[in-house]
Amino acid sequence: MSTTIYIIGTAIASLAVGIFIGRSLLRQVFKKEEDEAREKAKLIIREAELNAESLKKDRILEAKEKYLRLKAEFEEDANKKKNIIIQNENKVKQREQQVATQAENLKRKEAELNTQKEQLNTQLDGIKKRKEEVEKARLSVIEQLEKIANLSAAEAREQLIDSLKNEAQIQASSYIKDVVAQAKLTATKDAKKVVLETIQRTAAEHAIENCVSVFNIESDDIKGKIIGREGRNIRALEAATGVEIIVDDTPEAIIISGFDPVRREIARLSLHRLVSDGRIHPARIEEVVAKTKKNIEDEIIEIGERTIIDLGIHGLHPELIKMVGRMRFRSSYGQNLLQHSREVANLCATMAAELGLNVKHAKRAGLLHDIGKVTPEEPELPHAILGMELAKKYKEHPDVCNAIGAHHDELEMTAMISPLVQACDAISGSRPGARREIMESYIKRLKELEETAIGFDGVNQCYAIQAGRELRVMVDADNVTDERAQQLSYDISQKIEKEMQYPGQIKITVIREMRSVAYAK
Repeated sequence: MSTTIYIIGTAIASLAVGIFIGRSLLRQVFKKEEDEAREKAKLIIREAELNAESLKKDRILEAKEKYLRLKAEFEEDANKKKNIIIQNENKVKQREQQVATQAENLKRKEAELNTQKEQLNTQLDGIKKRKEEVEKARLSVIEQLEKIANLSAAEAREQLIDSLKNEAQIQASSYIKDVVAQAKLTATKDAKKVVLETIQRTAAEHAIENCVSVFNIESDDIKGKIIGREGRNIRALEAATGVEIIVDDTPEAIIISGFDPVRREIARLSLHRLVSDGRIHPARIEEVVAKTKKNIEDEIIEIGERTIIDLGIHGLHPELIKMVGRMRFRSSYGQNLLQHSREVANLCATMAAELGLNVKHAKRAGLLHDIGKVTPEEPELPHAILGMELAKKYKEHPDVCNAIGAHHDELEMTAMISPLVQACDAISGSRPGARREIMESYIKRLKELEETAIGFDGVNQCYAIQAGRELRVMVDADNVTDERAQQLSYDISQKIEKEMQYPGQIKITVIREMRSVAYAK
């Protein structure tokens, strides 16, 4: 038992000695590693200090270089400006010297002119004296002749004039009688021949335009898309184009009604694009109508250019070309204005060639004679006078301007081609079926109806629809309240009753639309 205790005590003692030795060794190892870490930290700090010093020196050098470069650029710029100032001063000095030299030359020339003036005055005095001497000699000769003939110079002159006048009148009367007799025999025959041949050579077809267009569709199912939920699509389309869209029981067809051919064409093309695309909603309708209007403007220019090329007219102003294109969408008493103007141009050219007049001027005047009907402003002037003013504005020949302004006898005809334009205008318009008075008066009434409403404050757009039985007025929602919209419809109706004449009754619909737009980002 004691031996066991001894062994255990020896083991514990050995373990304690081992633990002590291990701790000592660990302390030495940790101390060594700590010393090495301290040395490494000192090295890193020393290297960082060295790098910072080097970086600081590099930055200072860069700053100095930049400063020197900027200084050099500034000095160079300053030197350039200084040189420019010196050059300008030299130019000013040279100019002053030139001005002084010119002033001296002018003074010298003025002195020379004064000398020449004195010499001329002296010569004029001599000429006057010589003229007086010649006049005295002439009077002396006349006195001697009067004494010889017992007749004064004035009496002799009157007798000679009377004898020559009587002889000339006798010969002129005989010649005039012969000319008048010959003219009576041939004038009527030749005039009829020229007019008939001209009409035959420029014969054209005529068709009366109406106020509706038909848009064909593949299936009646499309009508529902065009109408939209609660009719919002068709209302948006009518508001954007200003026409009436009639969707009825007619199979595979939609009627577009409106007095303005441009609006009907815009509505027709817009419907075609919407139906082809398949996306039909108010925002898309407005987008398509805006693009279609732009395309129509381009088409107007193309029509004008093609027309002048077909007629062989050159040098026409771009604005006049645009107005010629607008004629395609305008009618005069039911006759298409562009077709009428083209026919008048060809008639004028043919007649001018037959009569030996300027063919180019006659053709230009014939094409432009109704240009005043398509001006955007439409002031209170007759279309002939307005067309003449436009032609003058765009540098047309005076003969062309006079022919345009005088073709309705609103001013005096001073050009030889003016009667031609008037006659050809009457020929083109008086053919059977060429014109219809009802169409022109109808369009005029609808335009007056729209202009009556557009003059009120807050009105943005105004369209006459349903053959003038309804007037739709679009107002600005920001400036016109609901109460004001009600009052506005009443005011417009009262003004129409007082100022216009119309059959039946007219419905005035004021539309105030508020839109709220927000974007999710």
